Amino acid sequence: MAGDWLGSIVSINCGDILGVYQGRVSAVDQLNQTISLTQPFHNGVKCLVPEVTFRAGDIVELKILEIPVDSRRQTINQLPENTTAPPKSHGQSVGRNQEADTAGSSSSRYPNQVTPKKSGPKNGQLKARDDECFGDDLEEIPDTDFDFEGNLALFDKAAVFEEIETRERKVGGTGVGSKTRGTPNERPPTYRHDENILESEPIVYRRIIVPQPGGKEYCTDSGLVVPSISYGLHKKLLSVAEKHGLSVEKRLEMSGVCASQMALTLLGGPNRLNPKNVHQRPIVALLCGPHIKGAQGISCGRHLANHDVDIILFLPNFVKMLEPVTNELNLFCRTEGKQVSNVKDLPNCPVDLVINCLDCHENAFLRDQPWYRAAVDWANQNRAPVLGIDPPVADPEQGIHAKWSLQLGLPLALGEQAGRVYLCDIGIPQKVFREVGITYHSPFGCKFVIPLHSM
Repeated sequence: MAGDWLGSIVSINCGDILGVYQGRVSAVDQLNQTISLTQPFHNGVKCLVPEVTFRAGDIVELKILEIPVDSRRQTINQLPENTTAPPKSHGQSVGRNQEADTAGSSSSRYPNQVTPKKSGPKNGQLKARDDECFGDDLEEIPDTDFDFEGNLALFDKAAVFEEIETRERKVGGTGVGSKTRGTPNERPPTYRHDENILESEPIVYRRIIVPQPGGKEYCTDSGLVVPSISYGLHKKLLSVAEKHGLSVEKRLEMSGVCASQMALTLLGGPNRLNPKNVHQRPIVALLCGPHIKGAQGISCGRHLANHDVDIILFLPNFVKMLEPVTNELNLFCRTEGKQVSNVKDLPNCPVDLVINCLDCHENAFLRDQPWYRAAVDWANQNRAPVLGIDPPVADPEQGIHAKWSLQLGLPLALGEQAGRVYLCDIGIPQKVFREVGITYHSPFGCKFVIPLHSM
């Protein structure tokens, strides 16, 4: 009876570890309880060996997918008269006891056959496939892989493009609806996903024209030209803005907010100032004089103190100070910032940032004061980066060397000691620019502080 199964196509399920095999029965060894399959497939993939042998103990389920015609006729002829023939359809199942009875010949029938072994967790990851999908026409499965490179080589790309261009020239030439490829200058422009596809007017990069150029020009990151202005025109612009309602207090608040925002970015932004980093709060030394520029620095220090920055404000004692300075100082005293009037009380160790508001566009005699020279020496020896707010044009060589400088509204023609120049929007209306003879279009876009590059 063991020989009756030779030539049958069967599916052997060896569990999750070994997987499922399909093939044609080539040998059944009843003595050693083994069965061999030729032209085997493992989990739907053709095996590299011509034959595999299974032990009865490794077989969980055996399904007969196809019985040879000769074996069917012989089985029908041997059946008693009161029995029926086994069904000739695919999918007969054989239990473990029947597998043991139908085991056949020796596993050494072929020298290069292999016996599947349980090799560990790698094979355990393979799941059993649907055995029934391999039940028909196993012989028709190709032995070689599809040659993608050879098939692609049959495609003549140049000939296809030439045919497309020929058709386009025949359809419409350069008329409406034509799709000629043309030269690179004639082709329609391509756009990114974030670019505007609607046609617009050409960009005008010189949109700010001043009646009295300051002798230097800057440009923004987008290429817009920002000319410098003289200090006289700058003073006139602020005076007209104040007449229209942009008071000194409003200007101080705007400049303080912009300067503090820039300072927070220089200090590290969210990487430095976050609730998980409260033990490393940045330290900023604020050097201010008794003038409007000093009031701008005090306003900046108040906003920084509100953002958990340790502020040390240096402001010398004076008998009489301007009212804006007094008002800003009263507000600063409501914060946790520290105020000192002597340079000796400033930190001996380097701080994270020094903000310089000592200098003034006018009253140059302050630079001869002992407190001014002592503050300049301390800043230059502290080795901390310096941010200057609204520095004057005539900056002496003995002054504080800044790494960045923040200008208000429109820039002045600053020297090399000013470092990299930034511009902030202090809220001057466009009609105010027009009244002083400046053709103005805002270069700020979506920001209040932008970098400027020398041209």
